[in-house]
Amino acid sequence: MASHHTLIVIGSGPAGLTAALYAARANLSPVVFEGIQPGGQLTITTEVENYPGFPQGILGPELMDQLRAQAQRFGAQSLFKHVSKVDVRSRPFHIWSDEEEYTADALIVATGASARLLGLPSEKEYMGYGVSACATCDGFFCRSLEVVVIGGGDTAVEEATFLTKFASKVTIIHRRDALRASKFMQEKASKNPKIAFLWDSIIEEILGKNENGKKSVAGVRVKNVKTGMTTEMKTDGVFIGIGHKPNTDLFKGQLDMDVAGYLVTKGKGTATNVQGVFAAGDVADSVYRQAITAAGSGCQAAIDVERWLEGQE
Repeated sequence: MASHHTLIVIGSGPAGLTAALYAARANLSPVVFEGIQPGGQLTITTEVENYPGFPQGILGPELMDQLRAQAQRFGAQSLFKHVSKVDVRSRPFHIWSDEEEYTADALIVATGASARLLGLPSEKEYMGYGVSACATCDGFFCRSLEVVVIGGGDTAVEEATFLTKFASKVTIIHRRDALRASKFMQEKASKNPKIAFLWDSIIEEILGKNENGKKSVAGVRVKNVKTGMTTEMKTDGVFIGIGHKPNTDLFKGQLDMDVAGYLVTKGKGTATNVQGVFAAGDVADSVYRQAITAAGSGCQAAIDVERWLEGQE
């Protein structure tokens, strides 16, 4: 028999846990499915220096632990389980974690977004050994080293700029002959003496070495898309900065999405096209993707749920 709840929140980043906090304070007894990465992307982030209220900064995992404890203090319940299937075509909504079934009167989707990767076998092999999709997580380990950043949009330029705090040189490798980043970000990168550019190029392979059983990145094989010429370039680290993919596969065919797969919400609120289902955080935000904006939309979603449930009664 399915376990029934007034509100289920899927996702445990700043959006999901803030939604749980506000919903718990409204006596909705929310249940949060935290998934396989409790705390979301901030749990793989080191120092968070731009979250209001922490003038000295705070570690990402610590911030999420505090937010979880705050939500639980008011009655939110965390389930460290992965949601495998969802049916929102009729109410109550049905949520499955493998063979376990849950139902809910209302649902908040806060599943976030994941970094896009190149899809190379060598990328997977050296992930965590010199390959990264998070400069703020791993930049510290690149002190005085030469690294490359893949991409040409704001994500790549932001990663490259951050890495110059540590690396001796950062080369942005882009498949086109000009950046797609905002004008401000382009100017910032071009003025940074530590940033170089390799245009019209793609990574064909990440080259590594294994010394005394310790793997590390040694270089990249780069192909010029205009000439077809392939060259090898020495580097100590590879950072992937080609954007993010919203984690919305569970809801395909059920909730409205834009062309990139982000959930579409109505007006200034968090309501989706299905009554009783609300979206918060990066899963519906392709623009800002910040912890504070995610938390803000989590607050909105909880208030929207409370008002919607009152209307149902």
